[in-house]
Amino acid sequence: MNYKKRGRRPRVFLFVLLGFLAILLFGCIVMLLWNAVLPDLLGTKQITYWQAVGLLVLSKIIFGFGHGGPRHHQGPSDRLRQKFRNMSEEERKEFREAWKQRCGQWRRFPGEQ
Repeated sequence: MNYKKRGRRPRVFLFVLLGFLAILLFGCIVMLLWNAVLPDLLGTKQITYWQAVGLLVLSKIIFGFGHGGPRHHQGPSDRLRQKFRNMSEEERKEFREAWKQRCGQWRRFPGEQ
């Protein structure tokens, strides 16, 4: 029996359940906040729970789903780091010497020569 696969099913179920509960909770929070603040402040109508969930979905579609995952693009420093990793020792030494020639007046740490 594969213990890794057996342990994965309850975790997937747990994440799906937690996601569903989070949607329910956030929908309730949006509905309560909307109904507590906006009718008195702006004169709007109160909304139902499903309208609040619809507002959440609509805001995710319009404003995006965030960038919490791994980065999908490389910046200049990432490209330089990758290039440096792929260099041989001799190429690294030449690179460091060229860098010192260009930026020799800047010190990495205080007191470093």
